[in-house]
Amino acid sequence: MMNMANNVPRDRLIFALDVGGGMDEALSWVDRLWNHVGLFKVGKESFVRYGAEIVRQIHARGGKVFLDLKFHDIPNTVAGAAEAACGLKVAMFNLHALGGMRMMTETMGAVQRFAERSKMEPPVVLAVTILTSLNDDDLKRLGFKGGTRETALHLARLAQDAGIPGVVASAEDAAAIRKACGGAFRIVTPGIRGSKEVAGEDQKRIVTPAEAVSSGADYLVVGRPIRQAADPAGEADSIAKEIARGLALRNG
Repeated sequence: MMNMANNVPRDRLIFALDVGGGMDEALSWVDRLWNHVGLFKVGKESFVRYGAEIVRQIHARGGKVFLDLKFHDIPNTVAGAAEAACGLKVAMFNLHALGGMRMMTETMGAVQRFAERSKMEPPVVLAVTILTSLNDDDLKRLGFKGGTRETALHLARLAQDAGIPGVVASAEDAAAIRKACGGAFRIVTPGIRGSKEVAGEDQKRIVTPAEAVSSGADYLVVGRPIRQAADPAGEADSIAKEIARGLALRNG
Protein backbone atom coordinates (compact mmCIF):
# COMPACT_ATOMS: atom_id res chain seq x y z
CA MET A 1 0.00 0.00 0.00
CA MET A 2 1.29 3.43 -0.94
CA ASN A 3 3.17 4.91 2.01
CA MET A 4 1.83 8.42 2.30
CA ALA A 5 1.92 9.12 6.01
CA ASN A 6 4.71 11.48 7.04
CA ASN A 7 5.32 14.35 9.39
CA VAL A 8 5.41 17.12 6.78
CA PRO A 9 2.26 19.08 7.70
CA ARG A 10 1.64 20.35 4.18
CA ASP A 11 1.52 16.79 2.83
CA ARG A 12 -1.36 16.03 5.18
CA LEU A 13 -3.55 18.78 3.69
CA ILE A 14 -5.99 17.77 0.94
CA PHE A 15 -7.56 20.54 -1.13
CA ALA A 16 -11.12 19.88 -2.34
CA LEU A 17 -10.97 20.72 -6.03
CA ASP A 18 -14.73 21.03 -6.62
CA VAL A 19 -15.13 24.13 -8.75
CA GLY A 20 -17.57 24.67 -11.60
CA GLY A 21 -15.93 27.35 -13.70
CA GLY A 22 -14.37 25.03 -16.26
CA MET A 23 -11.25 22.93 -16.56
CA ASP A 24 -8.98 25.96 -16.81
CA GLU A 25 -10.27 27.35 -13.52
CA ALA A 26 -9.89 24.00 -11.79
CA LEU A 27 -6.33 23.63 -13.01
CA SER A 28 -5.53 27.21 -12.02
CA TRP A 29 -6.11 26.08 -8.43
CA VAL A 30 -3.65 23.23 -8.94
CA ASP A 31 -1.06 25.66 -10.29
CA ARG A 32 -1.73 28.02 -7.38
CA LEU A 33 -1.62 25.44 -4.59
CA TRP A 34 0.55 22.51 -5.75
CA ASN A 35 3.37 23.45 -3.38
CA HIS A 36 1.03 24.37 -0.50
CA VAL A 37 -1.03 21.14 -0.20
CA GLY A 38 -0.33 17.42 -0.37
CA LEU A 39 -3.21 16.17 -2.51
CA PHE A 40 -6.08 17.43 -4.62
CA LYS A 41 -9.47 15.88 -3.97
CA VAL A 42 -11.42 15.24 -7.15
CA GLY A 43 -15.02 14.66 -6.14
CA LYS A 44 -18.22 13.91 -8.00
CA GLU A 45 -18.71 17.47 -9.23
CA SER A 46 -15.26 17.78 -10.77
CA PHE A 47 -15.19 14.22 -12.14
CA VAL A 48 -18.61 14.48 -13.79
CA ARG A 49 -17.77 17.89 -15.27
CA TYR A 50 -14.26 17.13 -16.49
CA GLY A 51 -13.90 13.34 -16.53
CA ALA A 52 -10.67 11.43 -16.04
CA GLU A 53 -8.77 14.18 -17.86
CA ILE A 54 -8.80 16.29 -14.69
CA VAL A 55 -6.85 13.52 -12.92
CA ARG A 56 -4.34 13.29 -15.77
CA GLN A 57 -3.84 17.06 -15.81
CA ILE A 58 -3.23 17.19 -12.05
CA HIS A 59 -0.64 14.45 -12.41
CA ALA A 60 0.98 16.31 -15.32
CA ARG A 61 1.44 19.26 -12.95
CA GLY A 62 3.09 17.07 -10.32
CA GLY A 63 0.08 16.81 -8.01
CA LYS A 64 -1.37 13.77 -6.26
CA VAL A 65 -5.07 12.90 -6.42
CA PHE A 66 -7.59 11.69 -3.88
CA LEU A 67 -10.48 10.37 -6.02
CA ASP A 68 -13.51 11.03 -3.85
CA LEU A 69 -16.32 9.19 -5.67
CA LYS A 70 -17.52 7.15 -2.67
CA PHE A 71 -18.18 3.92 -4.56
CA HIS A 72 -21.28 2.12 -3.27
CA ASP A 73 -22.77 -0.68 -5.37
CA ILE A 74 -22.74 -4.45 -5.71
CA PRO A 75 -19.29 -5.97 -5.03
CA ASN A 76 -18.40 -6.77 -8.64
CA THR A 77 -19.26 -3.26 -9.83
CA VAL A 78 -17.23 -1.55 -7.09
CA ALA A 79 -14.28 -3.88 -7.66
CA GLY A 80 -14.31 -2.92 -11.34
CA ALA A 81 -14.49 0.78 -10.51
CA ALA A 82 -11.58 0.32 -8.11
CA GLU A 83 -9.46 -1.22 -10.88
CA ALA A 84 -10.29 1.77 -13.07
CA ALA A 85 -9.17 4.09 -10.26
CA CYS A 86 -5.91 2.17 -10.02
CA GLY A 87 -5.47 2.60 -13.76
CA LEU A 88 -5.69 6.36 -13.26
CA LYS A 89 -2.81 6.07 -10.74
CA VAL A 90 -4.62 8.02 -8.05
CA ALA A 91 -3.00 8.14 -4.63
CA MET A 92 -6.28 7.57 -2.75
CA PHE A 93 -9.87 6.64 -3.48
CA ASN A 94 -12.84 5.75 -1.33
CA LEU A 95 -15.92 3.59 -1.04
CA HIS A 96 -18.82 3.46 1.41
CA ALA A 97 -18.38 1.09 4.35
CA LEU A 98 -22.17 0.69 4.25
CA GLY A 99 -21.64 -1.31 1.05
CA GLY A 100 -20.75 -4.19 3.34
CA MET A 101 -17.96 -6.61 4.12
CA ARG A 102 -18.05 -8.50 0.82
CA MET A 103 -17.94 -5.32 -1.25
CA MET A 104 -14.91 -4.10 0.70
CA THR A 105 -12.99 -7.39 0.67
CA GLU A 106 -13.57 -7.96 -3.04
CA THR A 107 -12.49 -4.40 -3.79
CA MET A 108 -9.27 -4.79 -1.83
CA GLY A 109 -8.57 -8.05 -3.65
CA ALA A 110 -9.09 -6.36 -7.02
CA VAL A 111 -6.78 -3.49 -6.05
CA GLN A 112 -4.02 -5.81 -4.89
CA ARG A 113 -4.25 -7.99 -8.02
CA PHE A 114 -4.15 -4.93 -10.28
CA ALA A 115 -1.09 -3.60 -8.45
CA GLU A 116 0.71 -6.93 -8.76
CA ARG A 117 -0.06 -7.20 -12.49
CA SER A 118 0.97 -3.62 -13.11
CA LYS A 119 4.00 -3.73 -10.82
CA MET A 120 2.83 -0.55 -9.07
CA GLU A 121 2.08 0.48 -5.54
CA PRO A 122 -1.66 0.34 -4.92
CA PRO A 123 -3.53 3.48 -3.90
CA VAL A 124 -4.72 3.99 -0.35
CA VAL A 125 -8.29 2.72 -0.13
CA LEU A 126 -10.54 4.48 2.38
CA ALA A 127 -13.96 3.52 3.69
CA VAL A 128 -16.45 6.34 4.26
CA THR A 129 -18.10 5.91 7.66
CA ILE A 130 -20.77 8.57 8.35
CA LEU A 131 -20.95 11.74 6.28
CA THR A 132 -20.14 14.90 8.24
CA SER A 133 -23.40 16.41 6.96
CA LEU A 134 -25.32 13.89 9.13
CA ASN A 135 -25.94 14.08 12.87
CA ASP A 136 -27.62 11.80 15.40
CA ASP A 137 -31.12 12.98 14.49
CA ASP A 138 -30.47 12.29 10.81
CA LEU A 139 -29.36 8.72 11.58
CA LYS A 140 -32.42 8.16 13.74
CA ARG A 141 -34.68 9.22 10.87
CA LEU A 142 -32.81 6.78 8.60
CA GLY A 143 -33.51 3.93 11.01
CA PHE A 144 -30.10 3.55 12.63
CA LYS A 145 -30.17 2.48 16.28
CA GLY A 146 -26.87 4.12 17.21
CA GLY A 147 -25.67 7.71 16.92
CA THR A 148 -22.96 9.03 14.62
CA ARG A 149 -20.03 8.17 16.88
CA GLU A 150 -21.15 4.64 17.66
CA THR A 151 -22.03 3.92 14.03
CA ALA A 152 -18.81 5.40 12.65
CA LEU A 153 -16.73 3.32 15.06
CA HIS A 154 -18.61 0.15 14.10
CA LEU A 155 -18.09 0.84 10.39
CA ALA A 156 -14.40 1.61 10.90
CA ARG A 157 -13.89 -1.72 12.64
CA LEU A 158 -15.79 -3.49 9.87
CA ALA A 159 -13.62 -1.81 7.24
CA GLN A 160 -10.44 -2.80 9.05
CA ASP A 161 -11.64 -6.40 9.27
CA ALA A 162 -12.21 -6.29 5.51
CA GLY A 163 -8.59 -5.21 4.95
CA ILE A 164 -9.31 -1.54 4.27
CA PRO A 165 -6.35 0.49 5.60
CA GLY A 166 -8.24 3.64 6.58
CA VAL A 167 -11.46 5.60 6.76
CA VAL A 168 -13.01 8.95 6.04
CA ALA A 169 -14.53 10.08 9.32
CA SER A 170 -15.47 13.16 11.31
CA ALA A 171 -12.83 14.52 13.66
CA GLU A 172 -15.37 13.98 16.43
CA ASP A 173 -15.04 10.26 15.79
CA ALA A 174 -11.28 10.18 15.18
CA ALA A 175 -10.11 9.57 18.76
CA ALA A 176 -12.36 6.55 19.27
CA ILE A 177 -11.42 5.11 15.86
CA ARG A 178 -7.71 5.66 16.53
CA LYS A 179 -7.98 3.85 19.87
CA ALA A 180 -9.92 0.94 18.38
CA CYS A 181 -8.05 0.52 15.09
CA GLY A 182 -4.48 1.40 16.06
CA GLY A 183 -1.80 3.87 15.06
CA ALA A 184 -1.26 2.57 11.50
CA PHE A 185 -4.91 2.95 10.50
CA ARG A 186 -5.36 6.08 8.36
CA ILE A 187 -8.03 8.62 9.21
CA VAL A 188 -8.97 11.28 6.65
CA THR A 189 -11.18 14.03 8.04
CA PRO A 190 -13.46 16.41 6.14
CA GLY A 191 -15.56 19.13 7.75
CA ILE A 192 -12.54 21.27 8.61
CA ARG A 193 -13.00 25.01 8.96
CA GLY A 194 -10.28 27.57 8.40
CA SER A 195 -9.35 30.68 10.30
CA LYS A 196 -12.54 32.53 9.32
CA GLU A 197 -16.23 31.72 8.99
CA VAL A 198 -17.11 30.23 5.60
CA ALA A 199 -20.31 31.15 3.79
CA GLY A 200 -22.63 28.33 2.79
CA GLU A 201 -21.34 25.79 5.29
CA ASP A 202 -23.56 22.69 5.17
CA GLN A 203 -21.51 20.33 7.31
CA LYS A 204 -22.87 19.89 10.82
CA ARG A 205 -19.85 18.36 12.55
CA ILE A 206 -16.87 20.66 11.97
CA VAL A 207 -13.70 21.41 13.95
CA THR A 208 -10.45 23.33 13.60
CA PRO A 209 -7.38 21.75 11.94
CA ALA A 210 -5.40 21.49 15.20
CA GLU A 211 -8.36 19.90 17.00
CA ALA A 212 -8.81 17.33 14.23
CA VAL A 213 -5.15 16.28 14.13
CA SER A 214 -4.71 16.21 17.89
CA SER A 215 -7.78 13.96 18.03
CA GLY A 216 -6.17 11.45 15.69
CA ALA A 217 -6.79 12.58 12.09
CA ASP A 218 -3.94 11.94 9.63
CA TYR A 219 -5.17 13.96 6.67
CA LEU A 220 -7.54 16.95 6.50
CA VAL A 221 -9.81 17.80 3.58
CA VAL A 222 -10.32 21.54 3.18
CA GLY A 223 -12.18 23.31 0.39
CA ARG A 224 -14.15 26.50 0.88
CA PRO A 225 -11.97 27.95 3.68
CA ILE A 226 -9.08 28.01 1.19
CA ARG A 227 -11.07 28.86 -1.95
CA GLN A 228 -12.88 31.78 -0.31
CA ALA A 229 -9.83 33.22 1.43
CA ALA A 230 -8.39 36.54 0.24
CA ASP A 231 -5.02 34.74 0.03
CA PRO A 232 -5.72 31.05 -0.69
CA ALA A 233 -2.08 29.95 -0.61
CA GLY A 234 -1.56 31.84 2.64
CA GLU A 235 -4.63 30.20 4.14
CA ALA A 236 -3.32 26.78 3.11
CA ASP A 237 -0.01 27.59 4.80
CA SER A 238 -1.87 28.70 7.94
CA ILE A 239 -3.77 25.42 8.01
CA ALA A 240 -0.51 23.51 7.58
CA LYS A 241 0.82 25.33 10.66
CA GLU A 242 -2.32 24.29 12.53
CA ILE A 243 -1.69 20.70 11.42
CA ALA A 244 1.84 20.97 12.83
CA ARG A 245 0.41 22.25 16.11
CA GLY A 246 -2.06 19.37 16.20
CA LEU A 247 0.72 16.84 15.59
CA ALA A 248 2.76 18.36 18.43
CA LEU A 249 -0.22 18.11 20.77
CA ARG A 250 -0.89 14.53 19.72
CA ASN A 251 2.71 13.41 20.01
CA GLY A 252 3.48 15.39 23.14
